[in-house]
Amino acid sequence: MPIIRAPNNGQSLALLQLKKSFAIDSSSSWFCDEYGGTVAYPKTEYWKEGSDCCSWDGVTCDLVTGHVIELDLSCSWLSGTIHSNSTLFRFSNLQRLNLALNDFYGSSVLDGFGRFSSLTHLNLSDLGFSGLISPAISHLSNLVSLDLSWNGRAEFAPHSFDSLGQNLTKLQKLHLRGVSISSIFPNSLLNRSSLISLDLSWCGLHGRFPDHDIHLPKLQLLYLGENYYLSRNFPRFSENNSLIDLVLQSTNFSGELLTSMGNLKSLQTLYLINCRFSGSIPASLGNLKSLQALDLSYCQFSGSIPASLGNLKSLQTLNLSDCQFSGSIPASLENLTQITTLNLRWNHFGGKIPNVFYNLRNLNFLYLVGNNLSGQIPPSIGNLTNLHYFDVFQNQLEGAIPSPVNGFSSLSYVDLGYNLLNGTIPSWLYTLPSLVELDLSHNKLIGHIGEFQFDSLEKIDLSMNELHGSIPTSIFELVNLSSLYLFSNNLNGVPETSVHSNSMLPKIKSIDLSNNNISGIFSWNVGKNTLFYMNLSYNSISGFEMHPWSRMKILDLQSNLLQGPLPTPPNSIYFFLVSHNKLSGEISPLICKASSMKILDISHNNLSGMLPHCLGNFGKDLSVLNVQRNQFHGTIPQTFLKGNSIRTLDFNGNQLEGLLPRS
Repeated sequence: MPIIRAPNNGQSLALLQLKKSFAIDSSSSWFCDEYGGTVAYPKTEYWKEGSDCCSWDGVTCDLVTGHVIELDLSCSWLSGTIHSNSTLFRFSNLQRLNLALNDFYGSSVLDGFGRFSSLTHLNLSDLGFSGLISPAISHLSNLVSLDLSWNGRAEFAPHSFDSLGQNLTKLQKLHLRGVSISSIFPNSLLNRSSLISLDLSWCGLHGRFPDHDIHLPKLQLLYLGENYYLSRNFPRFSENNSLIDLVLQSTNFSGELLTSMGNLKSLQTLYLINCRFSGSIPASLGNLKSLQALDLSYCQFSGSIPASLGNLKSLQTLNLSDCQFSGSIPASLENLTQITTLNLRWNHFGGKIPNVFYNLRNLNFLYLVGNNLSGQIPPSIGNLTNLHYFDVFQNQLEGAIPSPVNGFSSLSYVDLGYNLLNGTIPSWLYTLPSLVELDLSHNKLIGHIGEFQFDSLEKIDLSMNELHGSIPTSIFELVNLSSLYLFSNNLNGVPETSVHSNSMLPKIKSIDLSNNNISGIFSWNVGKNTLFYMNLSYNSISGFEMHPWSRMKILDLQSNLLQGPLPTPPNSIYFFLVSHNKLSGEISPLICKASSMKILDISHNNLSGMLPHCLGNFGKDLSVLNVQRNQFHGTIPQTFLKGNSIRTLDFNGNQLEGLLPRS
């Protein structure tokens, strides 16, 4: 005969009072939807008076006694404060309590939480708790899982964290990420043979991590990252271990990696980012056949990469960037068929890039920036159909840019800058549908710039090459373009926009076409509300049409063939450089509206008339005023603001009279 439990009206009333103590606000649980992989919704909205609370969402009762034994209100849009008299603390039979990912900003971990003597699982993560954590937490002797993480303003009182480690002898999971502990690492935690998951990242731990071997046979996750003053050598684990994730990033751990680390046979994640480890990588690292993510970046490792890393066939991420590795890149990396990210940037690798990419079909990100790699880009790179980032910036690569065989259709970022590449820009670079950034600067490329077929581009940098011909008209159809750098080439002609020029390049911020052979009248009406930097210097431009750019800060027109009156810069201008042209006539008084001017250089022209007295009143930021080698007459302005920033005044080569103003 089934057991029929009577409804407990007292529990229902207490839960309804708990519901009323909080407001419902969807923004309180935004993290669940954005990053948590859980759909947040207001569970308590479905709690109704007159119904059995054991059927309510988030509530679980004992089938025999009817007592509420589990309360899961995580991701429930709750907002408010938990007070010491909250009806939450009446549920003395609770075995599991999960309030995670709500907004209880200003609340704290109160003594009341210590009343749940039967509690085995307590999750109070990411609630906005602050203040001292009640030492009563350490009295919950039945706790198997405790998660207080991401309560960045909460802290343990001195010695209370030690008590927690000593008293909670059944703990399997202890997650305190972001909670302030600010103490040395307690030895007692390393005696908890029951521990499976330990996360003490961002806790302010300091001193020396215990030096003895770690004998925690069940431990799978150990996170100690971002404890900047926690130190020791690489921890030694017994051969009988179950470790899956080891994260020591941004700690003060140092020394060389141990050969014995090859015993971590179950390890899937090893993050040693931004530590003080040094020396070479032991070949035994290649024994970690389960490893999926290896990140040793921003350390002091040196020497060559052992060929044994090619044994890590489950590896998806390999990041050895910003170290001091040298030698050649091992050909054994061709065995890493599951790899999605290969980052070897900013080391001292030399020799050729090995032709190992035929089998690396899952590769999304390839970073070889800042090494001494030479030779040609290997043709097998052209098979990478899933590649998004291709970055070999600042090496010594030479030869032509290879054409893809079947790959490159997914490329978003291409940076081949600062190499010795030659030949023409291959046609496939103009037809990539998802390309966002293209940087081929500082090479030896020749030929014309082709027409771009898609408008996804945000940055183009083809500067410091030997390109010639005119600027392609398709540039003006790139509605997402924010940066255009074509300086120091042999580009010529008159760059012309279409008749719809008012809508051209609506997001452009920076344009540099300097040091080319561009001629004629420059009349680009682009980036009306976005353009802040334009450099057209060292060309043969004879006319310039000024537009009402509302955010223009730097305009460099020096060393051209500009004729006619001085263009009046936008009022927002900081640096206005127009020296070494053929400008004539008087300066318009409208220039006085540029009150934020820092540098004004109009030297080496044929300007005449009197200098506007407002030139001394631009503001306290004016540091350079250069009007030399013109035909100005009259008196030198004497009205410079008190406390000005003037560093250079040059009136030489005019017909001006009067004393230089005092500093």
